[in-house]
Amino acid sequence: MTWGNRSVLMEFVFLAYPSDPELCALSFLGVSLVYTLIIGGNVLIVVAIQTEIRLHTPMYCFLGSLSGVEICYTTVVVPHILANILQSEKTISLLSCAIQMVFFIGLGSTDCFLLAVMAYDRYVAICHPLRYPLIMTITLCVRLVVASMVIGLFLSLQLVAFIFSLPFCHTRGLEHFFCDVPPVMRLVCANSHIHKQSVMVAATLAIAVPFFLIVTSYSFIVAAVLKIHSAAGRHRAFSTCSSHLTVVLLQYGCCAFMYLRPTPSYHPKQDQFISMVYTLGTPLLNPLIYTLRNSEMKGAIGRILTRNCLSQKN
Repeated sequence: MTWGNRSVLMEFVFLAYPSDPELCALSFLGVSLVYTLIIGGNVLIVVAIQTEIRLHTPMYCFLGSLSGVEICYTTVVVPHILANILQSEKTISLLSCAIQMVFFIGLGSTDCFLLAVMAYDRYVAICHPLRYPLIMTITLCVRLVVASMVIGLFLSLQLVAFIFSLPFCHTRGLEHFFCDVPPVMRLVCANSHIHKQSVMVAATLAIAVPFFLIVTSYSFIVAAVLKIHSAAGRHRAFSTCSSHLTVVLLQYGCCAFMYLRPTPSYHPKQDQFISMVYTLGTPLLNPLIYTLRNSEMKGAIGRILTRNCLSQKN
């Protein structure tokens, strides 16, 4: 059967949504509130970095790019989740499911590679401070951000094309809120070990490789910081990395649990909760983590909000 015929004839039905009207209303309000906070928080970071000249540095360039990716990442699935909560028929065509997966996994992978790039930036800043302006040029920063996006989307496209080339069973029920790798793979009839290993390899490239680069960067950072004699200097060096480390642990913890594990350990209810954490929780917490632990960001956002309040009064 051709792709066109498959996409027309086959639809997936999402089974994870509540059926009780009151629970649907609460879910809609809760997800809408969180989504609004995610968009608002990340837009504030992007605007603050664009408008404040003192934030025109490589570290904040990467942070602004990360916030932009987070906005797109949540927008790929959250509006669809909100629409499904209100609809009686919670279905998605095969083609729409594939497109959603390409962008969701691609932007999630971009997140992972950007976090690795940010770790490299901290490594250069702490281990080679005198050469930092020469190494981390604007040109290199732009290239690293673009490379992260291209690699993330390329890996995602390859993975999704492979998954949707496999035969699907007649069961249309998807035990999830949106199209993601583990629940979709459960509907694949080809029960070959090679197929599962291929998905694992793609997940490893997108998750484990950037994580290895982050661990390597921080190994050199820790070694360099321990050589600093003053306690104040060590504290200042570690404080510049604490926000990034917090986000890394949160992001990679959820992603590794979802994608780097054996297929038989799939548990729908548990996975639905974890997926909501990295779809809504991580993008919501990232602006808070980077803002609350960064005096420059707090000051910049405070000035933006103050200007807006004054302009509205005038």
